[in-house]
Amino acid sequence: MKVTILGSGVIGSTAAYYLARAGHEVTVLERQPGPALETSFANAGEVSPGYSAPWAGPGVPIKAIHWLLMQHSPLVIKPMLDPAMWRWGLRMLRNCTEQRYRINKSRMVRLAEYSRDCLVALRAETGIRYDERAQGTLQLFRTQKQLDGTAKDIEILQQYGVPYQLLDRAAYLQYEPALARVQEKFVGGLRLPGDETGDCHQFSVAIARAAEALGARFRFGVKILGLQGGRGGIDGVQTDAGTESADRYLVALGSYAPALLAPLGIGLPVYPVKGYSITVPIVDAAAAPESTVMDETYKVAVTRLGERIRVGGTAQLSGFDLQLVESRRQTLEFVVGDLFPQGGDVSRATFWTGLRPMTPDGTPVLGPSGIDRLWLATGHGTLGWTMAAGTGQLLADWMSGKPTAIDTEGLTIDRDWKLH
Repeated sequence: MKVTILGSGVIGSTAAYYLARAGHEVTVLERQPGPALETSFANAGEVSPGYSAPWAGPGVPIKAIHWLLMQHSPLVIKPMLDPAMWRWGLRMLRNCTEQRYRINKSRMVRLAEYSRDCLVALRAETGIRYDERAQGTLQLFRTQKQLDGTAKDIEILQQYGVPYQLLDRAAYLQYEPALARVQEKFVGGLRLPGDETGDCHQFSVAIARAAEALGARFRFGVKILGLQGGRGGIDGVQTDAGTESADRYLVALGSYAPALLAPLGIGLPVYPVKGYSITVPIVDAAAAPESTVMDETYKVAVTRLGERIRVGGTAQLSGFDLQLVESRRQTLEFVVGDLFPQGGDVSRATFWTGLRPMTPDGTPVLGPSGIDRLWLATGHGTLGWTMAAGTGQLLADWMSGKPTAIDTEGLTIDRDWKLH
């Protein structure tokens, strides 16, 4: 079967590998000169199935008001006359109930845990390297209220057999000894030992090469103009380099997927949520993080990637704006300086921004689109790196007509979006 994949971020590149390994003739179309040069380029570096949770949850609307008033706010909303943003926001608010949170988180954890297992197998199979570490994620709490609020998440972790540790100060210092310098700032932490870290861009480049070795063809510098066909089925992709034809088409364009699909009558509820990161060279390894530390107050992740510290955070609703905002950099510098003041040299940090493709319920949109020959793989939000291997393996099986290793319920476009 000939499969054309639209997009070569971590999702598209990983899907290309698994589809090529399944014996399909794969072509990947990408407007950039290489894989993973947009959203996947400099993300927070977390492979965190245990931390997979929707942003929409009980109490979030009230929390959002508090966040917007903070100096180092994890949430930024730029007032815009953008109907797509307001529709997306309304749908998200309708998912901010206890019942919807549990449903959505369970779907996300199901895919993320499967993906972690797929990534472990993929590493063993290919020997792929990407500054990876398998030392868990530590979520740090500055208040007792935050610590107490972990109860509902722990219940779902238990439901899916996800290992966790609820730790006091003395206990979490065993895993992140550099925090001894600032331990008085935190009351405790939740450690997820099954989580990993790694450079998403390095991985994407390596997995694209592995896919090419299996026969996949990557066409870089090709701009996708539209899909040829309609409700009766897709029969081509129009590009600035001609038309590409295949038996199946997989849209892995992240935040740009809705615009491509809208002319076909597909209303994909995915909206770009802008995030930022800085990458800081380590100057004192003993004073740097060992793995990933998530500061729950500021929603900022601080991750060790080889000899670098990646600091990522902020949820900014501002459409497709890619401007680098200095106040966002200041927040990231504040958090890494507050947690690991002697670990890295922020004066030599590089600053980056990317658009996370978010759904209102947090769960990605995978599988058949409802139009013949057209398949979807987008809406992973902040968890594209976490869910990439599982997404690729799941789609390879699904598109090949094989039984899938996990239940696909709730992962498709026809799920209940709670619009009423």
